[in-house]
Amino acid sequence: MKKFVAEALQPRSFALDPIEALPQVLVSRPVLHPNIFRKRLLKLQGKARPGDWVAVLAAEHGRRDELAASSVTEISPMPSIEPRLFAYGIYNDRSEVAVRLYRWWGDRPDEAGLEELLERAVSLRRECLRLDENVTAYRVIHGEADGFPGLVVDRYGDCLSAEIFSLGMYQRAEDILNRLAVRLGTTHWLMQPCPQFLSQEGFDAPPRASAELPESVVIHEYGTKFRVHFASSHKTGFFCDQRDNRKQLAELCRGKSVLDLCCYSGGFSVQAAKLGQAAEVTGVDIDEEPLKLAAKNANINQVRVRWVQSDAFAFIRDMLKIGRQYDIVVLDPPKLIRNRAELEEGTRKHADLNRLAMQLVKPGGLMLSCSCAGLLAESTFVQMIRAAAKATGFDDTGRPRPPRLIQILSRHGAAADHPVAGFCPETEYLKSVWMRVI
Repeated sequence: MKKFVAEALQPRSFALDPIEALPQVLVSRPVLHPNIFRKRLLKLQGKARPGDWVAVLAAEHGRRDELAASSVTEISPMPSIEPRLFAYGIYNDRSEVAVRLYRWWGDRPDEAGLEELLERAVSLRRECLRLDENVTAYRVIHGEADGFPGLVVDRYGDCLSAEIFSLGMYQRAEDILNRLAVRLGTTHWLMQPCPQFLSQEGFDAPPRASAELPESVVIHEYGTKFRVHFASSHKTGFFCDQRDNRKQLAELCRGKSVLDLCCYSGGFSVQAAKLGQAAEVTGVDIDEEPLKLAAKNANINQVRVRWVQSDAFAFIRDMLKIGRQYDIVVLDPPKLIRNRAELEEGTRKHADLNRLAMQLVKPGGLMLSCSCAGLLAESTFVQMIRAAAKATGFDDTGRPRPPRLIQILSRHGAAADHPVAGFCPETEYLKSVWMRVI
């Protein structure tokens, strides 16, 4: 077993040999969504190890019920209905997502195809969005939206940081990162499996890094500096997806008081103080280590921010007791819904946080409310915010607080370097609502 796991975790090249014969997987019909779940597989012909490329064929619809009755892993000749090749994917029978599709309609995953995908991803960020003119940190590959299911890559100055969600991309990430480095001029790279990698992919994979990877780098965003650490956890502490909202906050907060709830490493707080020149900024987070990093980010920008280590609920209730309010409140909690089993409870937590946070906004002030839970639909999120404005709870005397009237000013997703795949709506995960609270 150890030898099997060790072999499965070895680096591979992304591209296929032009004449390499592939195992074949049969499904009932062609799909454009890149994820094929194990229960959708009808047949496997040939031997496929975890991480192997497979050719994916679609059967005729008339034989679907008959084929569905056969074992998923049964190795037998393909039926005589002449199924048609429609895609190539990477196979892992230990994962619920048994095949991730990368190429469609007969285009083998070769060198030219890989280079085309990388060129398309890089040109979006550098030529179309022209991010290099204002920032040194941005997403380079956004999973399915850039043609790489199971892989996201962020650039932080001279380093590329990859988070891996599939075995196939774990095997091929080093090859991809080295090719990206040539295009971007970066020197170092880091690849880390997501926290759920073992449970989702069936392998316990260690992180990998280039030689002499620095412990941290300093990046710039519209002139503001942030230190990005690579060794602390799978997260660097700096999230490129909120770039546009941080800039929007800076444009609105000059001379105002700002509260940043769930501030993590201080992205909103520091940007409000430095670029936005806010009169007063308070950042709140429950974890000590991110707050230490947040304080360092404030120091390297020579700005003053009040940092408070506290649970957001407890802090809000303390401020309500003393009647404290702010001109602008930012509420950007960590992911509260990780799977469908947590959907109801996580939505309720979002509602409670928003209901309480609205009470800390001065009449006529602004609030930014966010959710990074991909399973929470935007329509549900907005409906929840509207309901939270009505259900404002009770004060210490037991009297109901009056509902807060809100004006929704704008709704946003992640920054444009996090595009949404047209056939994979799950890539649209971040939701943010700017509102005026009256």
